Amino acid sequence: MLDVEKIKRDIPLFQNYPNLIYLDSCATTLKPRYVLDKMDEYYQEYGVNIHRGVYELSYRATEEYDKARKKIAKFINASFEEVIFTRGTTNSLNMIAQTYGMANINLNDEIITSELEHHSSLLPWMQVAKKKGAILKYIPLNDEGRITVENFKKVLTDKTKVVAITYVSNTMGYLTPIREIIELAHKQGAVVIVDAAQAAPHFKIDVCELDCDFLAFSAHKMLGPTGIGILYGKKSLLDKMDPEEYGGDMNNDVFHDNVIVKETPYKFEAGTPAIAEAIGLGAAIDLLEKIGFDNIRQHEKELHKYALEKLSSVSGITIYNKTADIGIINFNIDGVHPHDASTFFDQANIALRAGHHCAQLVTKWLKCNGTLRACLYIYNSKQDIDIFVKTVQEVVEFFRQFSEV
Repeated sequence: MLDVEKIKRDIPLFQNYPNLIYLDSCATTLKPRYVLDKMDEYYQEYGVNIHRGVYELSYRATEEYDKARKKIAKFINASFEEVIFTRGTTNSLNMIAQTYGMANINLNDEIITSELEHHSSLLPWMQVAKKKGAILKYIPLNDEGRITVENFKKVLTDKTKVVAITYVSNTMGYLTPIREIIELAHKQGAVVIVDAAQAAPHFKIDVCELDCDFLAFSAHKMLGPTGIGILYGKKSLLDKMDPEEYGGDMNNDVFHDNVIVKETPYKFEAGTPAIAEAIGLGAAIDLLEKIGFDNIRQHEKELHKYALEKLSSVSGITIYNKTADIGIINFNIDGVHPHDASTFFDQANIALRAGHHCAQLVTKWLKCNGTLRACLYIYNSKQDIDIFVKTVQEVVEFFRQFSEV
């Protein structure tokens, strides 16, 4: 069992807002003091640039930055060279579309995606398809709104060149049968790009076991800082790709008419990187591994089950994903726009998300204007759930009086 109170004591935001019930961790997680301290340590003790300095402080900064990359590589079972620092999942997925996609997709090639995708996973490939004359195909969702292997087979052909797919839906909380899909895609010679932004905070990822070609996630969704993310790519693919950006620290030599770029991963990291943020992500991984992903999963499952049981006694709400695989409750107050309802929750010091969650095709599939999304994580407790459910009941009763007039 997790010691939720201890975890909350280590998060400064909860000290400033002791009555806050934070249910928006799918958007961003709160930052523990240990992560903030490691970033402050960089700025206060050795806050200089990396790689290019030949003095002691720069050596230390470079060493700590490289340690963070090694830590992340170990975290996902990748090699050091296969881990690229980016600005976040969005940047990572766009980078692959603009580099690998634009170089390898041709007229009438097929790109497979799904209606469950976050816009960051969908829109870059939509643009590649338009520019290259390729065909964008969607995996049909089953009645529950899930991606299935059977439905994936319906759209997979020998023309499929790319599969861009979510590991865990940020709206429905459904786990994609990713291993089976990757295996099938590879048999057709397709490359698979995995959006793991909602997977990395909740369970261990092994890119070798998955055999994915590219995978992306963000630090800020797993106790780390904003502004930094990871792009994993198989070295055999990365070595063949051109950089998306050119500038400082990504080249070995420059001539009047040519440039010799560095090896992977450095050729993809032009300019001064987010050094403190990389170190902060490394610290966040330390914390998650100390807590243990088995413990995280068990805590979430228990909270999720408890929340659904409590909500089952509340009439006047619709829950769209009762069988979610992670702690996401996607719901609406019947007859009430989610933005109106979210204001009521805010007045009760409950932070949750309202709208389409950067996944508008899901909202269209659900045939609604948007939804309320409550996300459970390691700093949530059954007491939080009790207050949340009580507030849901109050919201229902508040708006019901207007519908009865």
